[in-house]
Amino acid sequence: MAKFATVQDYLTSLPEAQRQITDKLLPLIEAALPGAGAVWQGHPVWSLGSAPGKSPVCYVKAYSAYVTFGFWRGQEIADPSGRLEPNARAMAGVKLRTPADIDPDLFTAWLHEARDLEAPTGD
Repeated sequence: MAKFATVQDYLTSLPEAQRQITDKLLPLIEAALPGAGAVWQGHPVWSLGSAPGKSPVCYVKAYSAYVTFGFWRGQEIADPSGRLEPNARAMAGVKLRTPADIDPDLFTAWLHEARDLEAPTGD
């Protein structure tokens, strides 16, 4: 497995078809979680904690036929679209095969809800 120093290194290494997906997805993530991305566990993760993987919110992971966009607490996110697929523990994600699979309004709503689930309450 290749090791990447930055999110951009990871994304740049992807085949063209997957880069087209991440090129459309990344601005949505960065708008909701500016500067929170880092490579953790071998792929990009956006976290609210003081270090990568502390209070993780979402991730992007490329596979041979798709890119997964997932959330650590994705099963707690309201998803009227039914597109989020449950994963291990409380995680859920969506498989993206083309840039057309990205719904900016829906994904932005997911990002905001996921961010709010991990945000400190201030209590």
